[in-house]
Amino acid sequence: MIRLILLTDFTEAFAHYLLKGILAYSQGRILWVVCRMPPSYKHTHGIRGVLEWAHKWEADAIIGQFDTTDEVELFANSGIVALAQDYKKRWECIPNITGAYHLTGKMAATYFLQKGFRHFAFYGYKDVVWSQERCDGFRAEIGRHGYAENFYEYQHQQLDNLWFYEAGPLCEWLRSLPHPVALMACDDNQASRITEACTLCGLHIPEDIAVLGVDNDELTCTLSDPTLSSVDMNIERGGYEAAELIEQLLHTPGLPYQDVVIQPTGIVSRQSTNTYSTTDPYILKALQYIHQHIDRPFVVNDIVEQVPLSRRLLETRFRKETRKSVYQYILHLRIERFTQLLLRSDDPIAEIALQTGFQDVRNMARPFRAVKGCTPLEYRRKHQYRKS
Repeated sequence: MIRLILLTDFTEAFAHYLLKGILAYSQGRILWVVCRMPPSYKHTHGIRGVLEWAHKWEADAIIGQFDTTDEVELFANSGIVALAQDYKKRWECIPNITGAYHLTGKMAATYFLQKGFRHFAFYGYKDVVWSQERCDGFRAEIGRHGYAENFYEYQHQQLDNLWFYEAGPLCEWLRSLPHPVALMACDDNQASRITEACTLCGLHIPEDIAVLGVDNDELTCTLSDPTLSSVDMNIERGGYEAAELIEQLLHTPGLPYQDVVIQPTGIVSRQSTNTYSTTDPYILKALQYIHQHIDRPFVVNDIVEQVPLSRRLLETRFRKETRKSVYQYILHLRIERFTQLLLRSDDPIAEIALQTGFQDVRNMARPFRAVKGCTPLEYRRKHQYRKS
């Protein structure tokens, strides 16, 4: 039996999906027992109080949100395997459950650039590694496309005050931004906060501010008004790999290890980004047609029929707005939809290809490899947690 303490905030979807991955790993193996300890216990009793309880419960391992002042090495000294869920920083003395944060920011920037935005903003926490690195990745990709001067950020709130924010200064900043603007929040909670603030200060989403969160917390995203688009993270696989690492370290203490790195898998679009930043009415109509019909087979000539432009003129104006040809834009969007379904379901790859507008697997395998660097089957095996 492996006894694990999960010291984290279970009001957020991250902990829920992490636990699902841990339980998936335990299936068909030795029994795992999980104690879900709220962060308030550590705040009340301190890290030594957590350690004392862990000894009484005979814990083998702990995954926790640790503060920078916590003496996490006490667990290793007591024979308890400890993993840190990224809270404010990464640790050097114990493994981290962290994320590809720069890549997440880059993915968000690419998403907004494809929608024609020219002004960008980031809203996050102060002195928090995952917020800052998401911001850095977002800003770097925007700068790479020539919009470095059109970037704005607001990272003043401390993570300790998770549920509190001052609406006045935030509204003032939001009003000061050039509109329309594409805003990435460091997570879904902060993105939801932006929707609240916009309501208070009379700004419209997505017309004035298009808002994108991270983690795809479905409860937070669907309760927000409007509903929130979000970067989906492969958290369940992270939980699976964390459990696998714990078992390895229990069997071989002192074994060299690497951090568990959770990858972004794609963007789930909802109402908060349902817009395209273009003043060209014909390109706007073309984009709307593409997104409304992306799951059905169609060709560029079908789009030409929707606007009073020749194909050559449509291509010229479309590339000016999106930096892609019409075909490239459609292909990239279909691949992203295909990728999301590839990881979210166990349907055959050929069936998923048909569901996302591809005629068959053969006409999408090559472009998929060009974008993702591997075949669809290899991608699924790499990013889905393994099942017993």
